[in-house]
Amino acid sequence: MAPNKEDSIKNILVATESEMDMHRANSGENALGNVTSIKKRPDGRAYISGQMQRHALFEAMRELDKSEESKLSGGKETRVSPGSATSSDVETDLRADLGGFLQTSLDGDEARRTAPLSAAPAVAAEKSDTLKDLLLRFDLEGNEPDPVNMETSQSDLMRAAYSLDCTALSTTTHFDLDTLEDGDRGLCMDTHTVAHAPPEERLRRAKLFLRSTRFVNAHASQARNMTSLEPTRVFIALDTRISRKAARFFDMSGDEQKAVREEIRGRGGKTFIGDDNSEDAVADAYESAESHLDNRGIHQDEDWEVMGYREAYDD
Repeated sequence: MAPNKEDSIKNILVATESEMDMHRANSGENALGNVTSIKKRPDGRAYISGQMQRHALFEAMRELDKSEESKLSGGKETRVSPGSATSSDVETDLRADLGGFLQTSLDGDEARRTAPLSAAPAVAAEKSDTLKDLLLRFDLEGNEPDPVNMETSQSDLMRAAYSLDCTALSTTTHFDLDTLEDGDRGLCMDTHTVAHAPPEERLRRAKLFLRSTRFVNAHASQARNMTSLEPTRVFIALDTRISRKAARFFDMSGDEQKAVREEIRGRGGKTFIGDDNSEDAVADAYESAESHLDNRGIHQDEDWEVMGYREAYDD
């Protein structure tokens, strides 16, 4: 039996802890960074920017999506476009759908889409101890090698968080505005929402997001700068409200953690905790959360019409 609208999941939040040793995350020869120093807050804690977190998350999503078949009609396949060339094809481009876009080639509201997916900067739990790694850049023209000192963090327990607004996933909400006598836009008279993918494809994308948070690795492309933000501890909240309060879960005290879990459960949500140093491993938490998400489903109104993104604006 399909889940009731009130009981379905409206938001997925994932908070993680990951151990990173001898790393230069957010550094190295990557599209998003090529500097000799790592990013640090004024309190000395290393961090990975939210932009880099989104980049690495979509890289994980691209690899996972390749191994799946979409639930779109007509045999259409999905893809994850590069961040430098995001399309407005919300139906098939997962970055356009989950990551949003702003395109100057389009006009009006059609040119921009607010991202349903959010990623917080990953921050070390404590002050980072760093060192200078001496590297030599060899010149192919036979000149003397160019020495460079690359800053490296010795060991960090990195805390990250990701959130997905399932009500905005593969949907667009239109605001019907009154037209004034002079032709200008007037007050908002009504709203209506259209979907750009069928319910089974929207659910697949929600599960794909959840699985992607487990394999966030693409912070640096250098062979000598391997990084991994795969969690050793995870907190997953399948919520019936749009809430990001639990994004700080691993920074909270024990009492705060208990309170936020009870708050989510009190409104019909479900939480999962995994720790690779306990009997309830990270993999078990992800498996249980995905199974529960399958059973509950994500928010879907019965009157949502399914149509293409451009078609929705031509309507």
